[in-house]
Formats: sequence, structure tokens, C-alpha cells
Amino acid sequence: MICHQCGHEIAITWVPGRLDTCSACSAYLHCCLNCRFYEPTLSSGCQEPQAEYVQDKAAGNYCEFFQPGTKVEVRRREAQAEEARRAFEDLFR
Repeated sequence: MICHQCGHEIAITWVPGRLDTCSACSAYLHCCLNCRFYEPTLSSGCQEPQAEYVQDKAAGNYCEFFQPGTKVEVRRREAQAEEARRAFEDLFR
């Protein structure tokens, strides 16, 4: 699992609890931003249709659908953000 805030790689063998935090920056681990289902392009921010809406995506929460995200998912999100940033900048050239 990779911390959404600092990028620190965390070797976990359990599903983090609501109050578990990153050892490097103290960010919550059991939060939307670290979840495999997190999708910022969706209005709810979540690919799991049964999950309840969470206002603060970086806060620890009780979501029962939480699954730690992987390196691949984090890189995919970063690539999508970079692509959107480039497309936006190209509009104003």
C-alpha cells in the first residue's frame, strides 16, 4: 500500500482500521484516497455502488468496502491527472 499523502510504501498484512496512520506522515490509512475503489472522476468518488458517500476523502472512515490500493492503481490515477493537466494547458496555448 502507498500512502496517499507522502507516497511512503507501507507493507501491510491486514486491512487498516479507521484510526491506523502512516508511520511517515501520520495520514489516515483507512480513507478513500488509499482505497482501491477511489475514483476522483465519479461524483461520489467511489467505484463501489453500495458504499455510503464520504465527505472528507482523506479522513479515516468506517467504510466496509475499503480495500488497500496498489502501486498500479496509484500510478494510473497520477497518469490520469497528468493527462488532464496537459489537456487543460493545451487549451490555452
